[in-house]
Amino acid sequence: MFKETLQKIVEKTDGALGAVIMGTDGLSVEKFFSDEGSEANLDVAAAEFTSLIRTAARSANDLNLGDVRELMVTSENATLLMRALHKDYFVFLAMRPDGNLGRGRYELRKAELILSNEFAV
Repeated sequence: MFKETLQKIVEKTDGALGAVIMGTDGLSVEKFFSDEGSEANLDVAAAEFTSLIRTAARSANDLNLGDVRELMVTSENATLLMRALHKDYFVFLAMRPDGNLGRGRYELRKAELILSNEFAV
């Protein structure tokens, strides 16, 4: 179920390189990469950005802003979207800079609705 959901996100989003379900501990649960994304070490990037998710969640909590739902990082060579599934898990989508950002966000939101029950405690 996890891999199929990630595959749909990547296939339906123009410019998507890959998607990973990550724990906030930096360990991946499942991943799916396009051919182009397989060469880019995206699972390493997702693990590295885990600390950013934890920091954002802590800051939002300290400021009484509520739970972090989504985080986006745009760099010269990639756009990285992270969507929370649960306080301890998120789905990470890497896209080329010219990728369809709106579609990527939409697909992550759909995935959240499908997968969040699997991570409910």
